[in-house]
Amino acid sequence: MLSLLMQGQFAVFLLLLIALVLSLSFHEFGHALVAKWFGDDTAERAGRLTLNPLSHIDPVGLTMVALIGIGYAKPVPTDPRNYRRASADLWVALAGPAMNLLLALVTWNTFVWLWESGWQDQGPLVFFTLLAQINLLLMLFNLIPLGPLDGHYILPHLLPARWAQRYRHANARFGTGIFLALVVLSLAGLPFLSGLTELSRTMLDWITLFN
Repeated sequence: MLSLLMQGQFAVFLLLLIALVLSLSFHEFGHALVAKWFGDDTAERAGRLTLNPLSHIDPVGLTMVALIGIGYAKPVPTDPRNYRRASADLWVALAGPAMNLLLALVTWNTFVWLWESGWQDQGPLVFFTLLAQINLLLMLFNLIPLGPLDGHYILPHLLPARWAQRYRHANARFGTGIFLALVVLSLAGLPFLSGLTELSRTMLDWITLFN
């Protein structure tokens, strides 16, 4: 993202930053909402059951986003002891990526419908393309089953119990390190994040409901 400023593309940088803040806020709100549905009001008591970006954005994480395009929001606090179902951690973890998919689906198709109806303005085209693509990218990124990402809560539910336990142990020991290594290698040229970005662009066609 810093390259956009160096190239003088201030408007695109601002639109991208707004889209990222909105996307991260919806993601964290999704976690908080589903945790509440399953009986845990920890996030609500912490003021996180809201779409207000000020409640979710971490200053360091946002600075990282602005500088290198990779960052984070404040994790939503939960207390699994309050969950009413054993599978609640699966649905709470899925809620963030699902919220990103929903936001991409609704905003992108609303824009496509307006565009097909004759509202063809380049400014909204750039913003809604960025918003939809960023949400799809966040969904894909957070489904990676490494380190602290949502995928590490999801994968054990898809594995036999013995393998799930082994995976949890391995991820606790090595997951964060492997994840950070992938990020660093991606910044150095490994087509990991760029591959996810390209897939998110392709998915815009998959979620388009209006032709």
